[in-house]
Amino acid sequence: MEGLPDPGQIWNDFTSNPVVQLAATLIVVYVVMLWLGTAYWAFRDMQARTENPILPYFASALIIFFTPLVFVFAWLMYIIIRPRESMAEVYERSLAEESLLAEMEKHRTCPTCRARVADDWIVCPSCRTRLHLRLLRDRAAGARPPAGGPRADCHRGRAPRARA
Repeated sequence: MEGLPDPGQIWNDFTSNPVVQLAATLIVVYVVMLWLGTAYWAFRDMQARTENPILPYFASALIIFFTPLVFVFAWLMYIIIRPRESMAEVYERSLAEESLLAEMEKHRTCPTCRARVADDWIVCPSCRTRLHLRLLRDRAAGARPPAGGPRADCHRGRAPRARA
């Protein structure tokens, strides 16, 4: 059986090759850098997602304690349990909601059909709901009636009656 090569000798020759040793060293360095980089990313990501000062350290410790061999599982666990939104996204969403509320408060709506109406409208043009009694409010405030008589702006599609 002299024709078959020794598998142990082939393996020793392969692993003692300087190119293979350099490649193995680079792979180990890459995995360790990826492991530490993932821990740093988890730390910064958790800082952006919570105001709690301890949670970023806990997130990076979770990944560091999982050795470089199984840190991918720690990364997956972190991705599952981390908050969905960062604090900046929460702040941006709250600003958008406040803006929408301010916009809605700026424009009045009809209480019946929710159509937009102007402040000086007395009747909703969509559903004919009476919006407010402007004439009574103006009289209570001591304001003068509008030009054209006291009923010039409160008739419902009818021409005001002429006074004799």
